[in-house]
Amino acid sequence: MRSIILLTLAILSLQTAIGQDSLLTREAAIELTLENNFGIAIAKNQVAIAENNQSILNSGFLPVLTASGGANYNRDDSVIEFPGQFLENGDPRPDATLDQAESQRYNGGLSVNYTLFDGLGRLYNYRSLKEQYDLTELQARETIENTLLQLFSVYFEVARLTENEFLLSSALDVSLDRIRRADYAFEYGQNTKLDVLNARVDATNDSINLLNAREELLNSKRDLNVVLNRGLGSPVAVDTVVRFISRLELEAYLEEAKEKNVVLLQTEKNAKINAYDIKVSRSGYLPTVGLTGTYGWNLNQSAQSAFFPGINNETWNFGLGASLTWNLFDGGSTSVRVRNAKIAYENQELLNEQITLEVERDIANARTIYENRLAIFHIQEQNVVTNQNNFERSREEYQLGRISSIEFRLAQVNLLNAQTSKNLAKYNAKLAELQLLQLTGQLLNIPI
Repeated sequence: MRSIILLTLAILSLQTAIGQDSLLTREAAIELTLENNFGIAIAKNQVAIAENNQSILNSGFLPVLTASGGANYNRDDSVIEFPGQFLENGDPRPDATLDQAESQRYNGGLSVNYTLFDGLGRLYNYRSLKEQYDLTELQARETIENTLLQLFSVYFEVARLTENEFLLSSALDVSLDRIRRADYAFEYGQNTKLDVLNARVDATNDSINLLNAREELLNSKRDLNVVLNRGLGSPVAVDTVVRFISRLELEAYLEEAKEKNVVLLQTEKNAKINAYDIKVSRSGYLPTVGLTGTYGWNLNQSAQSAFFPGINNETWNFGLGASLTWNLFDGGSTSVRVRNAKIAYENQELLNEQITLEVERDIANARTIYENRLAIFHIQEQNVVTNQNNFERSREEYQLGRISSIEFRLAQVNLLNAQTSKNLAKYNAKLAELQLLQLTGQLLNIPI
């Protein structure tokens, strides 16, 4: 009896820890995941990079403007000799000395270069960057969908264990009540000590099962907090109500699956990108036309010399130019790039066919799994009703002394197994529904 008391105290302590949890709705769980999950944050950053890459600033359509400037300073000390030269009076011509002869040169300018035509390579590369941005968005969407599936696999596990904890707690209450009845009956000589011992053994087993269930529940809550990227000890209680979408809605989603499936949409984007790669490679066959413009200023301040005085020369200049470059033969590298781009496009088309077939298979399999699990859930619901009726009648018969404690315990265990099996079937069916919705491209569009 003391062991049962100790187990009961342990259960109460765990119950106190669990009972303080606040309700976390599914909408709130989704919001927290979208805000805090590491994988989703990385995916959003990848989208931001792709958005920068597809902007006009990365397209090559804008001109290049360059500013330049410079300054130079020189100071010369020189002695000029005139060997063999004489003045009119016959004296040798004296040396000419220049001390600290200073000169400065300054310049500044602007130059503009603009590629007017490059064989349409820029245009197709710009369009390819737009498609790559759309592809990155689809990849981020796939990351979000997979993360939400991970979230609800943990969320529903917490819900299942929460319901199981309640069922096991109720089973323990029945077993404790059975002990009290067995003790009273033994005191009044209505049953044997064996009935009391059996009741205590069953209560001990129920206590242990409840402790294990609450341990699993606490661990699952920590797993959920990891997905939500918040403190492991954050209190949480989940919504255990499950609603399934109607068959008509599901049929409508299945009809649109090929247009909405994120994997198929990615393959379409990859095919478009490869098609643009061919056109970009072909641009190497065409000429390049460029325009240039310059505007400059120069100031040259020269020092005086032995023969000339110093001068200041200031110049302003403006120039325009055009250039045409046509690589008539580049050794065959352009031809090789075009052929390789075509092969890559063909490979992508083959891959698209393969992925389309695989997605069709996955949708068919997911639909079969969902319908099977939903049918199992409905069967388990009816099984719970049957076992509940059996248990209630067995309890009445047991209290009247018409059946043994073993028969009553069997009815109790059967009911508990039916209830826990129904819980498992319910959440398995809901997860199968979410996986099917992901394949149809509707996971992010409907309330869960």
